[in-house]
Amino acid sequence: MHTGHSPLAASGPPPRGPRNAGDAWVTASDGTRYWGRFGAAGILAFDTERGFLMQHRAAWSHHGGTWGIPGGALHQGESALVGALREAYEEAGVVADDVAPRLTWVVDREVWRYTTIVVDVLRPFEPHAGDAESIELAWVPPVEVDEALAGAGARELHPAVAASLPAIMEAMRQRPHLVVDVANVVGSVPDGWWKDRRGATERAIAGVDSLVARGVPASALGLAGHTWHPRVTMVCEGAARGCVGTDRVAVVDAPGQGDDAVVEAARRARDGGGDVTVVTSDRGLASRVSEAGAAVKPTSWLRAMLQ
Repeated sequence: MHTGHSPLAASGPPPRGPRNAGDAWVTASDGTRYWGRFGAAGILAFDTERGFLMQHRAAWSHHGGTWGIPGGALHQGESALVGALREAYEEAGVVADDVAPRLTWVVDREVWRYTTIVVDVLRPFEPHAGDAESIELAWVPPVEVDEALAGAGARELHPAVAASLPAIMEAMRQRPHLVVDVANVVGSVPDGWWKDRRGATERAIAGVDSLVARGVPASALGLAGHTWHPRVTMVCEGAARGCVGTDRVAVVDAPGQGDDAVVEAARRARDGGGDVTVVTSDRGLASRVSEAGAAVKPTSWLRAMLQ
């Protein structure tokens, strides 16, 4: 269900009783009402070939007939990501396994907040309306979104979408990519890693995978937004070679010196359009990757987020 007076998808409920405790209005001190007792969230899905998934809103909704995104009120104790994916599945048939979170964008009204989850489409799918909250669903190319934002074109955006979407689209031009000097990270804590270098490396990969899944604070990356789910390349050397990556974390084996492989990984990520940050406390390596155009964070920066 959509949110009332939310920044991206606002509507009141259809004429029926609340379905859960979250389906209720929150009233601010100035009298403004927001739909979702525990806040609300929505999915902004992006397909590189087709554009943004947008929802033509039902006539009975707030600013009915305009275009927004699938989303709605959160359930009690539900995270924004889980709630947004649930709503997107119910309203548009978005399957969680077909998308990957990129960033979250939060608008906080003190008594209420709306979280937009920007996701990248991994496997193309055709959306379908699962309830009466949509007139239609469509993939809208970025150029048509720009036209709508300029007040041109055939689609009229919900006013709150028009207010928030430019900043979100600008943030999407940033693509954080972490390149991790695994040997330096593993060796930064005397926890007995030298007894089982491979096992220590596997634990580090698992830890980074979990971090990417829950997200890295935008402030830690120096980027706009609230939370990012960056791309990650972890470079392994020596006895740690042969470790397996995950869907969220790529693992690269250094054929020779680990430092050379880290520099090469940083260059490739940079050439691919990423905003590259190399994680290492090795001063010599830090100097080399800086010359290659990458930012540098010490291993303590990463370890603090892994805890």
